[in-house]
Amino acid sequence: MRISSKGEYGLRAVFDLAQHYGEGPIQSESIAIRQGIPVNYLNQLLITLRRAGLVESLRGPQGGHLLARSPETISLLEVLTVLEGPILPTEGGRDDLQPTEPLDRALIDEVWSELRTLIEQRLAGLTLDDLCQRKRSRDGAVMYYI
Repeated sequence: MRISSKGEYGLRAVFDLAQHYGEGPIQSESIAIRQGIPVNYLNQLLITLRRAGLVESLRGPQGGHLLARSPETISLLEVLTVLEGPILPTEGGRDDLQPTEPLDRALIDEVWSELRTLIEQRLAGLTLDDLCQRKRSRDGAVMYYI
């Protein structure tokens, strides 16, 4: 499994929107600056996320982007699946190579299936709101008062 820049940047973009949920539309340039994402690439990702129903976009000088649903209802699995497709492909290996020990292939395929299930369960159990809570917790843990 490898998460591409598309998945990484897209997840960071919706995480940014989650942190500003309820504040109205957020402009692409603001997200790009905070998250270190090239603005043109970010706009392409936001189009993909909008088509999937995760993000809404408003045009005009007061426009921008916002989550289509509340952060507690959007899982990391949903975001990554929109951007990357399946987390681990369901097909195993090359079909043109037939092993003489079919049980070996079946056992390895079983391991991949178990791993896919574990990863998908973990990502499905984490929401954008969970990430926001983690950030708030860490922000509070590093504050020093003089």
